[in-house]
Amino acid sequence: MNIEQAIERVRTGPHGPEIAAFFDFDGTIVHGFSGVHFFRDRMLAGKVSASELAATMINGLRGTESEEDFERFVAIAFKAWRGHTEDELYEIGSRLFMTTIAGHLYPEAWQLVGAHQNAGHTVVIASSASRYQIQAAGDALGVEHILYTPLEVENGVLTGRVDGRSLWRSGKAEATRNFVETHDIDADGSYSYSNGGEDVEFLAATGNPTATNPDRTLARIALERGWPVLHFRPRGTPGTKELVRTAAAYGGLVGAVWTGLGLGLLNRSRKTALDSIINIGSEVSLALAGVDVRIVGEANAWATRPAVFVFNHQSQLDPIVLAKVLRQDFTGVIKKEMANDPLFGPLLRFVGATFVDRTDTAQAVAALEPVVETLREGMSIVIAPEGTRSLTPAIGRFKKGAFRIAMQAGVPIVPVVIRNAGEILWKHSSLLRSGTVDVAVLEPIDVSGWSRENLAEHIAEVEDLYRRTLASWPSD
Repeated sequence: MNIEQAIERVRTGPHGPEIAAFFDFDGTIVHGFSGVHFFRDRMLAGKVSASELAATMINGLRGTESEEDFERFVAIAFKAWRGHTEDELYEIGSRLFMTTIAGHLYPEAWQLVGAHQNAGHTVVIASSASRYQIQAAGDALGVEHILYTPLEVENGVLTGRVDGRSLWRSGKAEATRNFVETHDIDADGSYSYSNGGEDVEFLAATGNPTATNPDRTLARIALERGWPVLHFRPRGTPGTKELVRTAAAYGGLVGAVWTGLGLGLLNRSRKTALDSIINIGSEVSLALAGVDVRIVGEANAWATRPAVFVFNHQSQLDPIVLAKVLRQDFTGVIKKEMANDPLFGPLLRFVGATFVDRTDTAQAVAALEPVVETLREGMSIVIAPEGTRSLTPAIGRFKKGAFRIAMQAGVPIVPVVIRNAGEILWKHSSLLRSGTVDVAVLEPIDVSGWSRENLAEHIAEVEDLYRRTLASWPSD
C-alpha cells in the first residue's frame, strides 16, 4: 500500500466520529525516537549526571524485549524529570518540537491524519511517551485525543515516578480498548497504525490495522496476518549526497545570477537580466538539487497578469519553486530580515522585492503602498499571506495585506498551493533533499466585488480553499 491508496481507503470508507484512527507516535508520526531529543537537550544543558548516563547506556545495551525491561527503562528516564513543573516540561516539549522534532514529522503521516479528520473520524495518538513529549505535535496536527504514559504529579510538580501503567505493548492495547469502549467507537470499522513489533496487540484492537514503517518483527507478522504495509520516506539526518547536492544547487544559483547579469548588460536590458536570472536560476538549482516540480493548472499562472500570487509558505525553497512556475514579470513582498541574507538579499533587492517589518504593522502597511503602483505598471506580486514559514504542512491564518493590495490595484488573486516543499527543505534545515514538489495553480479569483466589510469572510474562503486542495489534490 502507498500513501495515495491509504488516503483513498479512508476517503471511500465509512465516515463519522464512531470511526477512530489510532496512531503510534515514535516511528509512525515522527521519524525516530523523540525521547532522544529530550535526553540530548538535557545533556547539552549539563543536567545529565554520570550515574544517569551510565544507567541509560546499560539499559540501551540490554534492549527492551519484555514489559519489565521497558518499565525499568522508563523508571530511569522519567526519574530525571523529578522536581520539574508541568509548565516547564510543556515549554521544553514545545521548544524541541519547533526546533527539531517538527523536521522529523512524516509529511505522509500528516496527510493521513488529515484524511481521517476530513472523514470526521476520531483521531487518537497512542504512545508510551509522556504527554509533554507529544502535546506540541498533537496541537500542530490538530489531534485532540492523546493516550500516553502518565507521570505522577504532586502540586503541579513531577515526582519522577510513573503514575500507573506504561502504555507499552499490552498497556497501549488496553488503553486503546478502553478508549473504544468509553467513546462508543466502532472497533471493527476503525484504523490503527504503528511501526513496532511490540504493538501487534495494539494494531489488532481495530478492524483496519496497518503496519507503518514496520520493523522486522512487525513486517513478518503483517505478512502472516495479511495486514497492509505502508512505508514513509525516511526523515533522518541528511548525508553526504544531500550536502553535495545542496552545495551544487547554491553554486548553480550564483552562476545563474552572473549569467543573467551578463545577458542583461549585453542586451542593455534590466528585464532580460531579471528574466534570465529567474529562469536559469530556478531550472539549474532545482536540477542540481535533484528536485522535480510537478505543476497542476499551469495555465492559470498565465491567464490573468498582472496578479497577486499568494502561496502557502513551508520552506526557503518556495521562492525558487515559484520562480520555476511563474518564470517572469513578478517580484515579491519579503520579510525585512531577508534583506541582510548574504545570498538572497542582493538578489531580492535587484529583482525589486519589497521588504516589510512584520513586527511593525504601521510600517508594514506603509511599505506595501508602492506595491499597488508596481501592479498597475504590469508587474505581478508574490506574497505569503501566512506571513512566515509553517512548521507543518497545515495552513496558518492568512493576513489581510495581500488581499488589500489586490483590491486597491484592481487585479485578481491567484492561489498557488505548494505541497512537499517542507519535506525537501524544512524550516530549520540548511540541506536540500531530492524529491518532488507538487504545485497547484488554482483559477484566478476576482476581487472586484470585495469590500472592507466582507474581506475577512472572503479570506476565510481562500484559506479553506487551500485546506481542501491539500486534502484532495487536483489532477490535470
